[in-house]
Amino acid sequence: MAHIDLGLDETQYPGISGLMRYRPETAAALNALAEALLHAPHPTLSAGERELIAAYVSGLNECTFCCSSHSAFAAAQLDGGMPLVTQVRADPDTAEVSAKLRGLLRIAAAVQAGGRTVSAALVDAARAEGATDLEIHDTVLIAAAFCMFNRYVDGLGTRLPEDPSAYTETAQRIKVGGYVG
Repeated sequence: MAHIDLGLDETQYPGISGLMRYRPETAAALNALAEALLHAPHPTLSAGERELIAAYVSGLNECTFCCSSHSAFAAAQLDGGMPLVTQVRADPDTAEVSAKLRGLLRIAAAVQAGGRTVSAALVDAARAEGATDLEIHDTVLIAAAFCMFNRYVDGLGTRLPEDPSAYTETAQRIKVGGYVG
């Protein structure tokens, strides 16, 4: 049970979904942010890559709900599926991703550790692998936003889904309709 009374059946609305129903005024803004960062068209980063960054940061933050959900969302949109997501979460330095994405994941990990740990050397290394300023910006913003989302979900003690297949089912809905659909 969440730390506060959400006024709903948390088994039906686990994780952030219960929080969104509890406070629709903030849900609208949070869903719009997730839509802009993860699902809306992007000139160079796929939705799967952006979801992978969110899953990776959520894993570093040990937020089971967000890590599991965004891992499923990434897997549904990446050619490598869940095996690739699992590789990245275990060790992005050896995962089968582009050098550019690897550089962006290093930046995301630095943001998760603390914004000031993002160094010019990390940014320069990502640029050397082909990352653009827009990609670096969006990676930092995704990582920072997921530190907030993770703390929101865990800080209010939300439940996990009783059936882990719920993540996969939601992934299909997010893949097609996004976060505000």
